Amino acid sequence: MSFIEKAKKKLGDFADGAKDAVSGSDEKTVDASTQSTIDQVKGRQGIFDKIQNFFTMGYGTKEDLRELDKKLRDSYYADFKGMRHRWEELYLEALNARQPGDDYKKVIQVMDRVAEKINRADYGYSGLMDRKGSIKENELAKIFNYDKALGDQIKILDQSINIVYSLVESETWSETPLKVRGVKLKLLEIEKTWAGREQEFRPVEI
Repeated sequence: MSFIEKAKKKLGDFADGAKDAVSGSDEKTVDASTQSTIDQVKGRQGIFDKIQNFFTMGYGTKEDLRELDKKLRDSYYADFKGMRHRWEELYLEALNARQPGDDYKKVIQVMDRVAEKINRADYGYSGLMDRKGSIKENELAKIFNYDKALGDQIKILDQSINIVYSLVESETWSETPLKVRGVKLKLLEIEKTWAGREQEFRPVEI
């Protein structure tokens, strides 16, 4: 099986897995936060499906790719805004309980920095298309894998923030510092992944 065939299969498996993850959710009553997460996953999966069309069907324009990349970055940015809002709440709770706040503040600083890098990114999928309209499939596969990894990392970060939120609510302060530092490390890993994505997105030399 060629590299491209393997990549297409992997992308197909990813799309099927993401659809299975959100299937059946409408049959249950969920709270607003959970429903918002489900909607974001569905929306992002729709973007991935459209990007995959460039892979499997070979059609589209540079403007199409630019728009899809913008939607994907907007989705990531919205996730960060939501996580920051929750982190501000637990940060204030920690301060009110007279807990050391330096690590909480550092998380906000790193979160803001990463969010703005995502929001102001210069390059996108359109950088993988030359003036003749040709897309380099190997590069597209590599970028798609970056986005899969980034989406997984953001999901894990969100789960980690929820854990800290629960600890703060229950005033389990002895366990909180280690979890807060873990959140900061996850943010730094996301920043590293994003830097790699941007490097791969440098425009194709004409």
